Amino acid sequence: MDWYMMNCELLATCSALGYLEGDVYHREPDCLESVKDLIRYLRHEDESRDVRQQLGAAQILQNDLLPILVQYPQEKVLFDAVIRLMVNLTQPALLCFGKVPADATSRHHFLQVLSYLQAYKEAFASEKVFVVLSEKLYNLLQLDWEQRQEEDTLLIERILLLVRNVLHVPPDPTEEQQGVDGDASVHDRVLWALHISGMDDLLKFLASAQVEQQWALHVLEIISLMFRDQSPEELAALGQGTAGAEHREDTQELETLRQRELAEKRTRALQRPSRHSRFGGSYVLQGVKSIGDRDVVFHKGLHNLKSYSHDLGKEPRRLPRHRRAAPEAEPSRRSARNVRLFLRHFCQDFLEGCYNRLMLLVKDQLVREKAQEHDETYYLWATAFFMAFNRLHGFRPELVSETVGVRAFHFIEQNLTTYYEMALMDKKEATTWARRMHLALKAYQELLRTVQEMDRSPEQAVRDSSQVIKSNIFYVMEYRELFLTLFRKFDETKQPRSFLRDLVETAHLFLRMLERFCRGRANLVVQNKRVRRKKKKKPRVAEAAAPPSAAELEQLWEGLAPQVQACLEGEVALPEDAVPFDAASETPVEEQRAEALLRIQECLRGSRVAQALQLLRSAREVWPEGDVFGSADAGPPEETQLLREILVAPLPRHAPAEPEEPEEEEEEDEEEEEQPLQVSEKEFNFLDYLKRFACAPVVRALVLLLRGYARNSARTNHCAARLLHRLARDLRMEPLLFQLSLFALFHRLLSDPAAAAHQELVTLAKFILGKFFALAATNKKAFVELLFWKSPAIICEMTKGYSSLQEGEGPTRSRVPPWTPQEEQELRELYWKYKEVEGGDTIAAILAHLPTPGRTRRQVVKQLVRMGLASSAKDFPRERKGTSIVLWTQEQEEELTRLFEEFQGSDDVLGNIMKHLTARRSRARVVEKLLGLGLVAERKELYKRRRRKSQGPSVGQADAGMPAVPAQDSSGEDEDSEEEEEEDEDEAEEGHVEVPQEGAGQDLAQRLHREGLAGPLRWLQNSLRRAAGDRQEDGVSHPVPLVPLTEENEDAMEDRRFRALLRQLGLRPPASEQESFWRIPAALTPQQLRRAAASIAHRGPSGSPPDPSEPPSCPQDPAPAEPLPAGLGSDSESEEPVPVPSPVQPRTKRRRELASEDEDEDGGGSSGTELAPPAPRSEEDEEEEEDPQPRGRRKRIRCLEEEEEED
Repeated sequence: MDWYMMNCELLATCSALGYLEGDVYHREPDCLESVKDLIRYLRHEDESRDVRQQLGAAQILQNDLLPILVQYPQEKVLFDAVIRLMVNLTQPALLCFGKVPADATSRHHFLQVLSYLQAYKEAFASEKVFVVLSEKLYNLLQLDWEQRQEEDTLLIERILLLVRNVLHVPPDPTEEQQGVDGDASVHDRVLWALHISGMDDLLKFLASAQVEQQWALHVLEIISLMFRDQSPEELAALGQGTAGAEHREDTQELETLRQRELAEKRTRALQRPSRHSRFGGSYVLQGVKSIGDRDVVFHKGLHNLKSYSHDLGKEPRRLPRHRRAAPEAEPSRRSARNVRLFLRHFCQDFLEGCYNRLMLLVKDQLVREKAQEHDETYYLWATAFFMAFNRLHGFRPELVSETVGVRAFHFIEQNLTTYYEMALMDKKEATTWARRMHLALKAYQELLRTVQEMDRSPEQAVRDSSQVIKSNIFYVMEYRELFLTLFRKFDETKQPRSFLRDLVETAHLFLRMLERFCRGRANLVVQNKRVRRKKKKKPRVAEAAAPPSAAELEQLWEGLAPQVQACLEGEVALPEDAVPFDAASETPVEEQRAEALLRIQECLRGSRVAQALQLLRSAREVWPEGDVFGSADAGPPEETQLLREILVAPLPRHAPAEPEEPEEEEEEDEEEEEQPLQVSEKEFNFLDYLKRFACAPVVRALVLLLRGYARNSARTNHCAARLLHRLARDLRMEPLLFQLSLFALFHRLLSDPAAAAHQELVTLAKFILGKFFALAATNKKAFVELLFWKSPAIICEMTKGYSSLQEGEGPTRSRVPPWTPQEEQELRELYWKYKEVEGGDTIAAILAHLPTPGRTRRQVVKQLVRMGLASSAKDFPRERKGTSIVLWTQEQEEELTRLFEEFQGSDDVLGNIMKHLTARRSRARVVEKLLGLGLVAERKELYKRRRRKSQGPSVGQADAGMPAVPAQDSSGEDEDSEEEEEEDEDEAEEGHVEVPQEGAGQDLAQRLHREGLAGPLRWLQNSLRRAAGDRQEDGVSHPVPLVPLTEENEDAMEDRRFRALLRQLGLRPPASEQESFWRIPAALTPQQLRRAAASIAHRGPSGSPPDPSEPPSCPQDPAPAEPLPAGLGSDSESEEPVPVPSPVQPRTKRRRELASEDEDEDGGGSSGTELAPPAPRSEEDEEEEEDPQPRGRRKRIRCLEEEEEED
């Protein structure tokens, strides 16, 4: 960015800071205010970080801020402001932008800010700057805790943040490429300035001081950035001089390159002919086809023939970005020797005086969640780095005791598992999670190496400690399963090759330690955790057996009769756990009653007489209506006869469910229910554990790593080759490595001129190839098997024969019997026979006529797909339960027509049809079929009819005289009530009003009096008389609603017999959903209302009604001394019918309110009434008794408030 394009205000502010003259900086009077203004500008910069870019282009930090910092350290306020500004300017670019931008414009701004940060870092490579910072930090740390102010604490934190920001700046790639190993880079110069100023000693003091615990994470982060480009192996070997490991490694690398070059020269010399060939023509390669049908014409010399390929001259196919391998970390360059020496001494001092304490504090903050997000990565890095340095530089286990133990293993394993799970879930940040996973894996690897080093310690206590740690690690299942999980989920597009290298080395180390641990122990017991899943499978239902004949049942009854007699006489104790009814079940009550009958019959046929008798008596108490299970006072003879009838009765049974095939892995109806984790112990076998690694993902990962064998270290190649050797030789699974990609790698290795440097891999390649050709001599299909990754089951087939698994010897043997050619032919014929049947289930028809028993629906569908008769299993969908359309056969339609003609004149046509219908169907299906056959024109013709005659028996008498019908009908009380409500609505809509005759409803009213409904009857009588009086006085008739204000009257309005009485009196039910109450029609005259009121009056023993001049008090009327509750909306002390306007007038608004006060209700004087003998119960009486709602009084008042709008 050009200086002249700088913002005017920003330029003026920067000019007001001061100027540099030689090595002396002269500040302006407004220098402090200008610094504060720059901080304010940075706070309000835009997304492109324009202010930061302009300040970086103007080099404000190099030319103004650093000179002010060096020359004016005594100015406390100015020093604090400059430190604040530099901390803001040097913060990492990732913090400024959140992440590396994807679009070109934002990425350009990101790279621009990054270049300015690299310039800032080079400016900080000055001893003067770090001397000032060190002196200021030293003076602040000299202050006691009581003397230290809040500003001092903030300044300490800002100085540490400034050092962190400077060290965090990444190196410039162009500068790194120009330099060579051993030269001092910018990072090295910053580290050297930090060392000269004594800042490293201050960092060690902060890490070890008791009173400076709050800076633990800051110090650990700075130390991790100091050693960013360093390797613990190089630092540990640095003290051995130039003839040490460093020199030997360089010599070995040069020798390998020299051998490769000499081998290539020898190969070229052998290819070159003895004398020059002057023939410059072309050659024809026989057997190699060109684009056409002719052979390829080769226009180059014969020495170039081996490099010929059809792909010459073609543009290589571009690999998609999501399939590219994950980028590797930038290779670390070797720092200057004096910097490495200083860092080596720092590591020694840090381990001796700071490591254990600092790691304890950091882990405590991580566990208590006092740190920032992902700060545990610094802990994992420090664990891996310093433990490796301690192991390689005079191993002393007491220096790293804080991070050696089972707790350290557990903490690292938890973080490794968390990173692994997040990499699977957070796909966009999978690469970042993979880097964190790599850090945790390195820490885990170093813990294992430290424990291995403890085994070699000369001290017995250290060796005992390592044995305790190993016994705990190998005992827990999570530590053993960790490497298998990482191998199986390795993804080269998300995880770099270096992660795979460390994973292979760590797995090799773990297996070797575990193998040695098992050698000295005969029976090693380890922990085993398993989540048991309870599989809910459809029960296998045997084929329905033929029902026993009548003679067999009679013979069975003769054997059961003595047992029944003994149970009835009490000689045999009856069980107490026989429960015929389940109130919590979703099964309807009617179906539970039918199931109870079936249970009794099954107990009798199973000779369980005592249980059958107890079920019978319990069911009688649950379902007393209809005497289905006998009357309440049934004696032993009646119970004996009833048991015999149940035994021989042809009760309908549920059709047997279609057997499923639970062996199939893709069972759809199988549900898994997870149970709590079950922990157990088992004897450990190392070879069984090693077999877990014999799978395609592990072999594929090892082959991928060995593709770069020339770039791998000798240890990496050894670990990979040793793992492959374990799988092939120890497990005797050589065919596991018979894979074409691995053979191509072996071919490249054996033809490599420098193959002598990889002797172990060459030996493995020759061993595997020899085993392959030995197998190929007997199994010609082995060449085809090279194309596929193999499992242990396939290996067994390749070595023992491909029929071994089908004979039931393999682990994946199939228990499904094979289809013979005859069965396939029968299946084909049945399929073509029932395929065109419209509306039928083809598979069900095939199963019914299939000669071979035991076949399931899934087996038949799979075989049809294999035979090519169907494309997939979706061609044969299952019928869903409860939603399938039941087809009517011709016989069933004829039966329905006959039943309709037979019961057409009865009161309940549909009920009688349902009773006598053979096939069990719902009422809705029967009604639809009747409409479809044209037997009825509309549903109203199937409603239950009510008898309404002016003379003769009333409805109540008719209902009372109806015989008690056993509750065998599939229709319940809800359906009858729905029919009645529909009938009431139809009558209301039609406007039909039945004029009550004299004496109408008298007998039914007397019955209701005797059953305790005297109070509601008096309320109804009073309402009719008041409506008659109002109509006689006003001369105008309006429909008057009957509003029940007490619970007793509400319960009476819900009584079906009470509603039947209202219909006999000529009252109208609610006409629509907008009406809630019954109404006294406007068509009824006052004389008819008085006559209806007199007909329901209670008659004494003499049969005469009371004096009508004194109407009885209504139980709904409050007492005179008791005021009405607030909200009733009526000024009168007695209940009066509320007039309702005619249909042309606007409707009224009603509102119910619940009052919290209790109301004392009068019982209505029913206590003085003599109860008559109980009348014969009708069907409605039985249904009323089933009503669970009691008529008891509740402590609440429902108030009705009506607002009328008058003309």
